[in-house]
Amino acid sequence: MLTVETIARVRREHRKGKSVRAIARYLRLSRVTVTKYIKSGETSCHYKRLKQTFPKLENFREYLDKLMEENQKRSAKERVDYKYIFSKLVGLGYKGGYDSVRRYGKHWKKLHGIKSGHDQAFVPLTFSPGEAYQFDWAEDYVIIDGVTIKVQVAHARLSHSRMPYIHVYHCQRQEMVFDAHERAFKFWGGTCVRGIYDNMKTAVDAVFIGKERKFNRCFSKMCSHYLVDPVACTPASGWEKGQVENQVGTLRERLFKPRPQFNTMDELNVWLEEQCVAHAKSLFHPELKERTVWEVFQDESKVLVKVSSPFDGFREITVPVSKTCLIRFDRNRYSVESKAAGKPVQLQIYAERIEVRLDGEIVALHRRFFGRDRTIYNPLHYIPILERKPGALRNGAPFREWSMPSGLASVQEKIGRSNDGDRQFAAILVAIITDGLEAVNAACLQALAGGPCSKDVILNLLTRQKMPDKIPPVSVPEVLAVKIPPVANCNRYNALLSKPPKLNEVCHGAT
Repeated sequence: MLTVETIARVRREHRKGKSVRAIARYLRLSRVTVTKYIKSGETSCHYKRLKQTFPKLENFREYLDKLMEENQKRSAKERVDYKYIFSKLVGLGYKGGYDSVRRYGKHWKKLHGIKSGHDQAFVPLTFSPGEAYQFDWAEDYVIIDGVTIKVQVAHARLSHSRMPYIHVYHCQRQEMVFDAHERAFKFWGGTCVRGIYDNMKTAVDAVFIGKERKFNRCFSKMCSHYLVDPVACTPASGWEKGQVENQVGTLRERLFKPRPQFNTMDELNVWLEEQCVAHAKSLFHPELKERTVWEVFQDESKVLVKVSSPFDGFREITVPVSKTCLIRFDRNRYSVESKAAGKPVQLQIYAERIEVRLDGEIVALHRRFFGRDRTIYNPLHYIPILERKPGALRNGAPFREWSMPSGLASVQEKIGRSNDGDRQFAAILVAIITDGLEAVNAACLQALAGGPCSKDVILNLLTRQKMPDKIPPVSVPEVLAVKIPPVANCNRYNALLSKPPKLNEVCHGAT
């Protein structure tokens, strides 16, 4: 291949009037080559390889083609990147470099007519510290307790420092949006002036022309609480929040491929927070290239708007209570206190729990269950009914799987053999309403240590526990104080012996 300097000499010699033959003989080039650069006017040599060779990949091409074909059949969220394919080849003994695998992958896509990327042009955006954050949802698959489930991943990102935050949920309902914001702001140590969203239904009720939006009432209350100005993107224009869109793909490759395995969702979310910090510490900032994302975040966190208190974000509906003290929600049933039976109650739905209120008073508090056709009991809700129906203790569904404290369980086993065992134990359980579960269990343990553990003994112990240890002395008011203290003089009774009283005096004294 000719250098730029050689081509320049050919052109200069031709300008001086030398023939092609003379130039070729002087520079030791072929006449075809000299003629080519004189007529074309090119000033540099370009070589285009007609066939790309992959010598070290030759023995792995069949397997690599199979990997590329299988990867292309997957959904966009499930596809792996070239680094994952490269690691597979290395495991089979491939000695070549990563670039060869990447070039072959692009060559394979070109041969099969698969296009990648977009032909659109965009304007790069820049943000000041604490100016804005971006929020979006994504879907991924994880393995919880050995079962593969689809989860909804809330992604949040600070636009200046690029600090990420992700949290996994079972669904994308509005209470999850509230919870994700609370957790993200707590993780960052504050919030920004502006929040950038797409037109999700949990936030936007109506999309008008341009940037005009009608945000729903609850979402607006949350933004007002955190002093955030919400901005919705143009429909089908994800590049307006391109940072969080890019984060979805990047963290999916890093954290969800292969699928993470944990016993509970709580363990998974703790691990995800740790991975967000590790990712920020290992990644250099795209603009401030000499600093990591974590270092830039440390500076930005100082100018974030501090959050005084978390937003009480819940979704409220009204539901009826059945005669069996149960409410229905999201294809499951939950127990409530017996005093709410047959009445309408207000159900406040949070991301991980539900609260049931009757005239403002909490009558049930449960951890939210995301399966279906499940009944979640709290046996304490049914204890007042046992006072009228002690026989329900034997076959009552709420008590079948109740893990009682050790003291109560031992007492039930001991007095359950008697004829009125159910009635006695029901009376002990009723005492939980006034004394509390811990106090009743402590009284049961104390009775077991002493020997007899009947109903009367345990209730007596509870009464004695409520009595003060020592009655304080009562101070006598000054008005009631004795001015002339009595004098003990027994000689006055001796006078009765020397002079007996008259009969009329005795009768008068008797009357």
